[in-house]
Amino acid sequence: MFLCINCMILTAVASIDFLFNIPFGYWRSSEKTFSLNWFLSIHIPIPFIVLLRHYSGIGFELYTYPFMIVSFILGQFIGKFIFNFMKSENYLTSKCICKDVYSNFIQK
Repeated sequence: MFLCINCMILTAVASIDFLFNIPFGYWRSSEKTFSLNWFLSIHIPIPFIVLLRHYSGIGFELYTYPFMIVSFILGQFIGKFIFNFMKSENYLTSKCICKDVYSNFIQK
């Protein structure tokens, strides 16, 4: 029973990690590689994920790292994919996914 609860918490935290990183991946794809903003778009989410891990109770056990790293990277790449898709479809793109979704889909 205890293992099942930990798996559910780990799944929830990894999902939040994934969703939290999508806007940062979107921002990262609009920046020049290895620039300051590119670096920040990768590293700004990390303290929030550390706090999420701490307050959720999953801690920093070794078995949690693969799940959290994969969800972090997938969130970044999905954000990049969304940016590249919107750019290829000739939608207006900026550095903010919220602004772009609003101006291209909701406001129309």
